[in-house]
Amino acid sequence: MIDPRAFDPANVDPETARLNDDIIAKLAGLPDQWSVPPAVVRERRKQGLGAFPLVPSSSLAKTITIEGPGGPLELRVIAPDNPKGVYLHIHGGGWVFGTADMQDDRLERLAHNCGLACVSVEYRLAPEHPYPAGPDDCEAAALWLVREAGARFGTERLFIGGESAGAQLSVVTMLRLRDKHGLTPFRGANLTAGCYDLAQTPSVRRWGDLKLILNTRDIFLFAQNFLRLKGDVRDPDVSPIHADLTGLPPALFSVGTRDPLLDDSLFMASRWLAAGNAAELALWPGGAHVFIGFPGPLTEQALARTDAFLSGL
Repeated sequence: MIDPRAFDPANVDPETARLNDDIIAKLAGLPDQWSVPPAVVRERRKQGLGAFPLVPSSSLAKTITIEGPGGPLELRVIAPDNPKGVYLHIHGGGWVFGTADMQDDRLERLAHNCGLACVSVEYRLAPEHPYPAGPDDCEAAALWLVREAGARFGTERLFIGGESAGAQLSVVTMLRLRDKHGLTPFRGANLTAGCYDLAQTPSVRRWGDLKLILNTRDIFLFAQNFLRLKGDVRDPDVSPIHADLTGLPPALFSVGTRDPLLDDSLFMASRWLAAGNAAELALWPGGAHVFIGFPGPLTEQALARTDAFLSGL
């Protein structure tokens, strides 16, 4: 399952290595994101002043507003004609940053290549809305989709996925639907660079200060903002690495080998398999945290692997 060649620096494409150097240099010149209120960082990101490049808005995107546990909940929909399935997408950003419209290019690709109607959740963000607000919104969106997918999209073939915090929230959502509602509606899960253990896996603790998208301090502070003393880092609803994972759908775990959260995917993929579920682990040599947010050959390979995984279910 794990090919040791993925960890050999000699197998890192020079373009990937250059991208990593560029990211480190760019972030070294930006203010510390923890020195200003989250709202300021969010606004900077909208202006392209964060780590990830801005992507154009999709001309296909529409907004649906449903009833959520904290009030109206927006869902951003990018759908082809006559969808073959529906992909519930949960964006990343450490539960503190990110929006449903910041990955339109990747969701439009899934709509085109896989025939999926993509529904991205604009869940509430911490620290203004700490745990369990974000997970509650994702659970509500999933339940809405279970009820409405057939009527709205003409299909009940459902998938779920996300990046970073969005991958964690995707697993939590699947567990909540199974345990609270007796539902296992998803055919597959696309889980990219997830944070599944908020107590920190070894790769997080050992990473240090190097700012390649994330460092150890960032991950700790994201978790602190998310929890705000309202959750135990060992609770499966917070750290799903500790959950009973039986009865969950096939999952693709994707992560770069230069990601502080590397061990989260290594450990979770192994536990997924041990629970009797199907799992694939895609290790990308030299890839930084959520490197699929940057154009390049490694990103194209990773997205093609995702297309094939979702299309094959």
